[in-house]
Amino acid sequence: MISSAVILVGGPSRGTRFRPLSFDVPKPLFKIGGREMIHHHLQALSKVESVKDVFLVGFYEESVFKDFIHEASVEFPMFHRIKYLREYNCLGTGGGLYHFRDQILKGHTDNVFVMHADVCCSFPLNELLQSHEAKNALVTLMATKVNKEDASNFGCLVEDSNTNRVLHYVDKPSSYLSNIISCGVYVFDASIFDEIKKAYERRIEEVEKQLRSLDDGMEDYLSLEDDVLAPLCSDSSKAIFAYNTPEFWRQIKTAGSAVPANSLYLQKAYHDGSLPNPDTEAEIIQPVFIHPSATVSRGAKIGPNVFIGARVHVDDGARIRNSIIQEDCEVSSQAVILHSILSRNCKIGKWSRVEGSPTLPSQHSTTIMRNHVKVQAITVMGADCHVHDEVRVQNCLVLPHKEIKVGLVGEIVM
Repeated sequence: MISSAVILVGGPSRGTRFRPLSFDVPKPLFKIGGREMIHHHLQALSKVESVKDVFLVGFYEESVFKDFIHEASVEFPMFHRIKYLREYNCLGTGGGLYHFRDQILKGHTDNVFVMHADVCCSFPLNELLQSHEAKNALVTLMATKVNKEDASNFGCLVEDSNTNRVLHYVDKPSSYLSNIISCGVYVFDASIFDEIKKAYERRIEEVEKQLRSLDDGMEDYLSLEDDVLAPLCSDSSKAIFAYNTPEFWRQIKTAGSAVPANSLYLQKAYHDGSLPNPDTEAEIIQPVFIHPSATVSRGAKIGPNVFIGARVHVDDGARIRNSIIQEDCEVSSQAVILHSILSRNCKIGKWSRVEGSPTLPSQHSTTIMRNHVKVQAITVMGADCHVHDEVRVQNCLVLPHKEIKVGLVGEIVM
């Protein structure tokens, strides 16, 4: 049996809720838990023996992934190919698959893994594949349970509790359907492309009926969830099954959601024994990932759930917890960073505080109510921001290249 894998990476006009972090680095390459977001996908796929080719599908410029793919090809020699397939415009999650179907299926591929890039997960892919093969399924989707209040933000499904056959699927339903949701991780039988072709033909008919101009790109846009999966799940003759994972999962949509995802990946690496020990005499509360080129002074206290990137400098007395510190940042003495993200080249002055509100990994919302107004739970600092000495920034979103001289609470700094 031969499998291939597709990671849907989107493009620069998508994922706007991830700003200001995506101003500095493309969302799929933002580092969480010490590695790029999609590196975690590749790491999981490398443990599936049948996967030989991995394709990144999206509409970023080809240069965006060039260095990453080169490094990944060296790190994961078990893959015959890791290749970026660039869409000529935004084709949608199903349209990109259909457009590149010949390359994806090349080499007598039996099954295709499809994974959204903005998913944080333990990725039990071997178990998913075993379930898929045991039931001779056309589609097996990874599913999990969320709180009833969060369910409408995801693709909800109804399944037969005895067989796990999916009976109904609606992406982001307007009313409550189920608290079982799709994780955005799938295994498809290779024949799925026949079904995608049918969905594509239905799309063309809809465009023609609505008399839309054929040059606006809409006839090529195809949603994997809405246009393909939803009709298939309603067809009782199709073998669509769910694999319910008991392990962790969350979506990385907003910038703030990177912090709980960071915690999940670090905790997993620590429990697996794959988290490198920090080379510092500072007080460390695991799990913590500190890049070897970073300098953390002996008097600092770091952790838990902290990622510190390359060439970061942390002075004595600094306290960092539940945060992501990207490359080339400076955290001065006695500064405090809690539940926050610092993008590249940020400078935090002495005795300053940059803090958000605690967000559990199981929470799917990263906003809180303050004075009857919804604000950021996680404080996010864009690239090249400078917080002066003795300044407090709490529950804020700060765009790049800002200088903060006075305290801020619950604000968006444009």
